[in-house]
Amino acid sequence: MSKYKSQLMQTLTGRGFLYQCTDETALDALAAKGGLPGYIGFDCTAPSLHVGSLVQIMMLRILQKSGGRPIVLLGGGTTKIGDPSDKDKSRPILTPEKIEENKNGIKQVFAKFLDFDGPNAAIMVDNADWLDKLGYIEFLRDIGKHFTVNKMVALESVKRRLDNEQPMTFLEFNYTLLQSYDYLELYRRHGCRLQLGGSDQWGNILGGADLTRRLEGAEVYGFTTPLITTASGGKMGKTAEGARWLNADESLGKDYTLSPYDYWQFWRNTEDADVGRFLKLFTDLPLDEIAKLEALEGADINQAKIRLANEATAMLHGADAAQAAEQTAQKTFEQGGAAEGLPTFEVKRDALENITALGAGVLTGLCASNGEAKRHIKAGALKINDEKVTNSGAKLSANDINADGVIKVSVGKKKHALIKPV
Repeated sequence: MSKYKSQLMQTLTGRGFLYQCTDETALDALAAKGGLPGYIGFDCTAPSLHVGSLVQIMMLRILQKSGGRPIVLLGGGTTKIGDPSDKDKSRPILTPEKIEENKNGIKQVFAKFLDFDGPNAAIMVDNADWLDKLGYIEFLRDIGKHFTVNKMVALESVKRRLDNEQPMTFLEFNYTLLQSYDYLELYRRHGCRLQLGGSDQWGNILGGADLTRRLEGAEVYGFTTPLITTASGGKMGKTAEGARWLNADESLGKDYTLSPYDYWQFWRNTEDADVGRFLKLFTDLPLDEIAKLEALEGADINQAKIRLANEATAMLHGADAAQAAEQTAQKTFEQGGAAEGLPTFEVKRDALENITALGAGVLTGLCASNGEAKRHIKAGALKINDEKVTNSGAKLSANDINADGVIKVSVGKKKHALIKPV
């Protein structure tokens, strides 16, 4: 029997989202009344979000499913400064044009997880709408006076930089004031009473709650999640191949997109110890069904991994994409075929003989560099058409094109791509 009355708190705590909360009892009572507006901010530092942001997006999804109103705050204004939280050095300063471009890419993701129609429709706002209009003197007078340097230097993001003797610009030092002002502005504009975020945002959330209480006399709340890492200690959403992006739109550039198949594979390759936890955090499956999947042992745990991959991929890319990815994986791994649906890279047929086996590994993105490709060759892991590569300088030729009209490139048993001569 849960100690909470609201569906929101029951779900968030039951699925492992809770790390810190300003006042669990009061927030629970407020959420139980229904219609609770809550927000999370997303700075526009790249044209896509990656899996590391997914736990926050899922909290907004849970808020909406619990009867609340999710507010997606895009940081068109705060991105001009850069959040120093969880960073050991300053972020690069982006131009207004680049921020706008990034913002347009990020927007695409939220329609997959939230409903922007209906009685508790999600809303999307941009803090540039108010931050860009602030006068510096007025801001210092009206907002800055409520913050002490003593508290600001005690923030973990600031303290870590100072302890490590890493520079922190005055620009970054102001970030907490701006994020706190966001909370105040969202309360004034939308009646927002809850800010959700990762544990690294705790200090900023407390600042916003305190500022709103001082200026509006309103009690607002904060809720943070634990840092999500893999069982082996890796950062969620980051792999040896780079970030696992939530966009598949190739117009954003290959450095910021991920195919539905690769997204499916990311979840399929989850460590055994993480399957149950990730099913709770990243799918809508009921807890009793997750418990059954979590109890599987030995080779049967692969059934739970496939279910995780299917549920996560269907949520982002649709059920058809998830089914196609599973079928592609089955054909590739179990039947040894080339399999349609694998990432495919087109090359001019007359340029084929200029590509070495080493280059094929890098071209397809299965290897991050020539050095990594050489290490895979030495280990016997890099294959062309399922044959181990022994000579890194060997060049591809028309003889390597299989019956499907492609050349299959593999690293190990789970990473595959196709080169298609055209």
